[in-house]
Amino acid sequence: MPLASLRRALAAGASALIATAACLTGGGAAQAAASLPCDIYAAGGTPCVAAHSTTRALYATYNGPLYQVRRSSDNTTRDVGVLSAGGVANAATQDAFCSGTNCVITIIYDQSGRNNRLTQAPPGYWKGPAAGGWDNLADAKAAPITIAGQKAYGVRVEPGTGYRNNNTNGVATGDQPEGIYAVVDGTHYNQWCCFDYGNAQTDGQADAPAIMETVYFGADKQWGYGAGAGPWIMADLEWGLFSGVNAGYNNIASINHRFVTAIVKGEPNHWAIRGGDAQSGGLTTYFDGRRPNGYNPMKKEGAILLGIGGDNSVSGRGTFFEGVLTSGYPSADTENAVQASITAAGYGSSTGGGGGQQIVGGQSGRCVDVPNSSTTNGTQAQLWDCGSGTNQRFTYTSGKQLQVYGNKCLDASNHGTANGTQVIIWDCNGQTNQQWNVNANGSITGVQSGLCLDANAAGTANGTKLILWSCNGGANQSWSLRS
Repeated sequence: MPLASLRRALAAGASALIATAACLTGGGAAQAAASLPCDIYAAGGTPCVAAHSTTRALYATYNGPLYQVRRSSDNTTRDVGVLSAGGVANAATQDAFCSGTNCVITIIYDQSGRNNRLTQAPPGYWKGPAAGGWDNLADAKAAPITIAGQKAYGVRVEPGTGYRNNNTNGVATGDQPEGIYAVVDGTHYNQWCCFDYGNAQTDGQADAPAIMETVYFGADKQWGYGAGAGPWIMADLEWGLFSGVNAGYNNIASINHRFVTAIVKGEPNHWAIRGGDAQSGGLTTYFDGRRPNGYNPMKKEGAILLGIGGDNSVSGRGTFFEGVLTSGYPSADTENAVQASITAAGYGSSTGGGGGQQIVGGQSGRCVDVPNSSTTNGTQAQLWDCGSGTNQRFTYTSGKQLQVYGNKCLDASNHGTANGTQVIIWDCNGQTNQQWNVNANGSITGVQSGLCLDANAAGTANGTKLILWSCNGGANQSWSLRS
């Protein structure tokens, strides 16, 4: 067969497989072997060379571990796998192992078979906050969600948290083509650099442009940015975040989805940004064109990172659920079929922790806030400008708890009942010091103490701490719940 005819035949076969995959992503046991993202990429001729997820298998036949957790009580570890081949995470494994203690995510396994796993990031130009300048590991309990109706956990990245692999197998280098996607939490981000996932330099130094290619999600305006207030899907290419061919502003839309599919892909002097709602619908192409000046050819080095910049910039924030890197530049048809698989997966907010409301101070107009989105037991609540973060979203449960992140509760520290008792977050336990009455007069009172939730010293500034105090009708003890 002539070479041109062979190419046409191979392309036709791949397109047929992709079309079949797209038709079979409606969920349920009838899903076929080509219905999960890495099967679809392989059918399109751009196979996954790294596949990471803490929520589900990314191949229909995958039946191995998704991630590993380590508990603080005895420093032992446990792998968390899937409920069945090609299925969703077995979160009960984590829940049982981590019950009554704290856990961190130590390994995010690579499902591609290339062992491109992600582990604790070492220091780069910027040092992390852990011993020796390493980055923190993510709190394993901090991002509960549901997928296909089953409980699962994402990777919640706060400033200082990061994962990396500087010695990979098969990841694009130089100007080789690749595709990258990530499913992230669309409500958890900040305006700093860099909540990235993708291909980075191997030495942790920002020593040249064009040495990395990653998906970025956030509202950073230091280099590139889009329309509105953000967040945006952009590309971190080193020495700049890019929202298009121009340095600085490009007219791409802000994102407003609970869960976001974010795509960056590149080939010689051509790249694109695509994205969409990970719960429904198709993809939007935000940019498709030539490389920015100074970025052709690319000089990618093939490391993989999550949650940090290529030089280990540790000020970004976000939550990651799944993502891959491919060999080759995926077609739009392939990506559209992958998006259909993602929406069919059934991402949803955690039962007991989804959505929630802001608690807004009547005097200050600011929101009850967990500082720096911390998930550490004992963190004292404060007032802060109202934003979109889950650290300001509280669910008032049938048990009278004010629950944040799905597993932490507002708590009267040490069961205190005296004026000045700190109001903190703690693992929800059903005790009366975590129960609150939300009253018609705007006050919120502790069931155990009878005292009011109070902005300390009638403060209205960002950072004002929250305490318990005798109810006095003051405006600093008046609150409203806002969806």
